Amino acid sequence: MNKANLLKSLLFLALGGIGGWLLAHFPAPLPYLLGALIASSLAMAFLPRALTRDAKVPDTVRLPFIACIGLLIGAQVHLELLTDWHPIIAIFIAVTVFTPLAHLLNYRLMRKFGGYDRPTAFYSAAPGGLLEAMSLGENAGANIAILTVQQFLRIVLVVTLIPLAMSLWVGHPVGSAAGLSKLNAETSSPVWQILLVGAAGIILGKGLRIPAGQLTGPLLLAGLLSATGWLSLALPNWLIILAQVVMGTALGLRFNGLSVAVLRRGVALAITSALTMLALGAALAALVTSFAGVGISAAWLSLAPGGVTEMSLVALSLAADPALVTIAHVYRIALTVVIMSMAFGRISRPPSPQE
Repeated sequence: MNKANLLKSLLFLALGGIGGWLLAHFPAPLPYLLGALIASSLAMAFLPRALTRDAKVPDTVRLPFIACIGLLIGAQVHLELLTDWHPIIAIFIAVTVFTPLAHLLNYRLMRKFGGYDRPTAFYSAAPGGLLEAMSLGENAGANIAILTVQQFLRIVLVVTLIPLAMSLWVGHPVGSAAGLSKLNAETSSPVWQILLVGAAGIILGKGLRIPAGQLTGPLLLAGLLSATGWLSLALPNWLIILAQVVMGTALGLRFNGLSVAVLRRGVALAITSALTMLALGAALAALVTSFAGVGISAAWLSLAPGGVTEMSLVALSLAADPALVTIAHVYRIALTVVIMSMAFGRISRPPSPQE
């Protein structure tokens, strides 16, 4: 990325920060995340193309803040999570049921009401693995513009609807300025410790080659240090706020270059799809809560097909087993990628006359 594009990205990050700061003055859930998302997406919609061209948050800026969220989640890991496997097994069973069923329902929706061809409908319907869906879908002959819109809108809608729904459920805004600040001790850890554990975690995540390694690597390392009592990290509030601004701005800038016609066509389908998956997740969460020692908030968040980082932030703000929620989402993404990979040969073939 050249200096001009980097400067442009920093300006949009500043705009996202202003949006988050403004929304933080209202009783809104995750104000810094959603405020930054709203501000940056509005900028993509209304600013001249000359100003928005090539605007994005570069990975060199985004990934360190994703690692910070991983550290924050890992610091909440308790020893019981590592010794009591019943909640994890229950959530994994629920995710194993949810993922293919949600994919099938979405596929039928995209085919019947969207009129999409088979590859476009199948990869647009995937309840996770955005980058993998785009890559496999493009190779299978899917319409990459429609696929990108549907996958992106899935994340944005779930990230927006879940905090609102959880706020109504608990009776106060989740992730508010008062919410996430309660997660940390009064004194934060030295910056050098945060940087050292974060960098080591990113290396661990890349080495393990697990989904969302930039998040799960730092999470695993910080969780191990916390559970064993070697080191309990406490991130400063300004860093948590900044991470939300970066995540929200990165999501909003993904509207860049998407045509209004394609967006308009995909919005209704995306809303229906998101509500269907959230309802399915709520039903399965109720079953999990009935048969296992998992709270309804943690169970539903574990089955919400949003971004791993964003859902983990909501879980953090509710103290709803954020590590368990993150593990569930990593498994959901891995399972979705397996399903998409196994179906690639059939979906990429031209349909037979009977189809």
